[in-house]
Amino acid sequence: MPKDKAKKVKAAGGKYTAEQIQVLEGLEPVRKRPGMYIGNTAKEGLHHLIWEVVDNSIDEAMAGYATLIKVILEPGSRVKVEDNGRGIPVEKHKQTGLSALETVLTKLHAGGKFGGEGYKVSGGLHGVGVSVVNALSTWLRAEVKRDGKLWVQEYTRGKAKGKVKAEAAARGTGTTIIFEPDPEVFTVLDYDWQTVLDHLRQQAYLTKGVKIEVRDERVKGKYQIYVFYFEGGVASYVQHLNVHVEAKHNKVFYVSKEDKGILVEAGLQYTEEFKETVYSFANNIYTVEGGMHLVGFRTALTRTLNAYGRAKGYIKEKDDNLSGEDVREGLTAVVSIKLKNPQFEGQTKAKLGNAEVRPVVESIVGDALAVFMEENPRDAEAIVGKCLLASRARLAARAARESVLRKGALDGFTLPGKLADCSSRDPKETELYIVEGDSAGGSAKQGRDRYFQAILPLRGKILNVEKARLDKMLSNNEVKSLVIAIGTNIGEQFDLEALRYDRIIIMTDADVDGAHIRTLLLTLFYRHFKPIIETGHLYIAQPPLYRVQKGKEIRYVYSDAELDKTSKALKSVKDEPAKTKGKKSEALPTEVAVVEEGEQVESKIAGLNIQRYKGLGEMNPSQLWETTMDPKTRMMKQVTIEDAAKADEIFDILMGSDVMPRKRFIHTHAKNVKNLDI
Repeated sequence: MPKDKAKKVKAAGGKYTAEQIQVLEGLEPVRKRPGMYIGNTAKEGLHHLIWEVVDNSIDEAMAGYATLIKVILEPGSRVKVEDNGRGIPVEKHKQTGLSALETVLTKLHAGGKFGGEGYKVSGGLHGVGVSVVNALSTWLRAEVKRDGKLWVQEYTRGKAKGKVKAEAAARGTGTTIIFEPDPEVFTVLDYDWQTVLDHLRQQAYLTKGVKIEVRDERVKGKYQIYVFYFEGGVASYVQHLNVHVEAKHNKVFYVSKEDKGILVEAGLQYTEEFKETVYSFANNIYTVEGGMHLVGFRTALTRTLNAYGRAKGYIKEKDDNLSGEDVREGLTAVVSIKLKNPQFEGQTKAKLGNAEVRPVVESIVGDALAVFMEENPRDAEAIVGKCLLASRARLAARAARESVLRKGALDGFTLPGKLADCSSRDPKETELYIVEGDSAGGSAKQGRDRYFQAILPLRGKILNVEKARLDKMLSNNEVKSLVIAIGTNIGEQFDLEALRYDRIIIMTDADVDGAHIRTLLLTLFYRHFKPIIETGHLYIAQPPLYRVQKGKEIRYVYSDAELDKTSKALKSVKDEPAKTKGKKSEALPTEVAVVEEGEQVESKIAGLNIQRYKGLGEMNPSQLWETTMDPKTRMMKQVTIEDAAKADEIFDILMGSDVMPRKRFIHTHAKNVKNLDI
């Protein structure tokens, strides 16, 4: 580049004056960076619009002014949220010069939650809710019943189409927000009915005495209506969480009490399960990572159960005290607090940081639980008995774990003999394939890239850990090998930093047995290695079902529907294929017969060869590498947890000891099963 031209480019690119400072006014920042306000512009962000509007109505209910909330999914992607609260004020706002309604809908951080006496407690801490919904909607209509009139204002992409006006006379009070998400912003516009139901049911549990009506009117003639109303509050929520498991005692412990301006509501019940299911909320916001309210609850639980056990002679020595782990085994609990100025850690509100909350929760829960146990001696005996059994199992598990993992997993001495490890020792670039059977394991070992891919073959089906404690698990050879190979340890000594592989990939056959083994492995990871899933390290391999060849062109196909399209694309013919050995399946829609059990069949005219893989062991090493293990060509599913409560429930149903919920599940979903391979 000539020197004079280079100088011009540098001068233009290096200019940095006030002209380069961009100011986004009103709701422009929301449209510019929507992910900062609603997480993303896909399914989660779309549903977040509903949650933001509903949160305002919930705030009215928590303040004691609203008793009914209606959420209606209208045709298209339009949503209507209505409540019978006080109604958003419509008079002129002194600071903005606009009506209070327009101020709330067009200004970020504007609302009744930043001071004054608008709300005693509120979930919408940052005050960006309804204005964000307005900014990300092609059209929004606000209707307010207040002062005997119906006040109305409409907006287009966050900008008012006119001033607030009184349209008609009206009885009562309340606010209705109708909005239509902007297709220029969102990649999906179809609301998931079950997601909406689950979220609003949870809000109804947490807001005792409020009625939430949910309607789906998107398809004419197929309306669905659900009404949620729970007078029992979180006690009803605990019963809902335990609906598919066997309770250890009949009566649910419940307390609701206010102290120092903090309202504490908690419920708990023990089950015959081994896992802990605890959900904590602050101002109806689910605190995924807990916080001070959860710390206070757990401290009260451990202290109270130990005091009761010693007083009644169940715990003899001081050294025999129940640990926090002991009292959490089989526990189902919900802790919900409401306070005026919550201090959440981060925009996601995943953890509550208010230090003053801990002693209040600890005192209220501890005192109420002590009274509950004295008044219900049978329930108390069942609870303490469950915890003492967990304590003995913990000590046995520790001994078993120490015998299994007495040497570090990285020193090479304790790695299982059947593990074909990779040569790289950098966990950031390595991956472990958990493979079903020695046959598939042999092909995988030969076909892999030895530098970064490790193979661990499993012999048969592993133990169902949903029905076993840790000590029994570690006596199972397959589970033991897996724990050692992963390197993180298990139970109270679990350490995610010690994970030996960046990707752990479950690779099983595409049949019923393969699906069962995959489910058993998923249960193991969900119950005992959940952080591995939460941090995105667990995957499921997707081996092909068919290999289709015409001449020199080869395609791998992953479903029957894809086989049909591929066969048509390769111009398959409808003539009868030549007879070959093997058992033929019924002709596909393209009328190209397929021979199962690894056999091939040739079409006389089209020269089309189709091979159906019944198992991974039928692929030669090069095919397995090309289709399932080569990072350049393979397809994998990453295992994620969208809804922890729903995941818990499904694992309880499918893998738990209670048979009836499993039968109901099978009867409900049997008609949806296609191509069942028995």
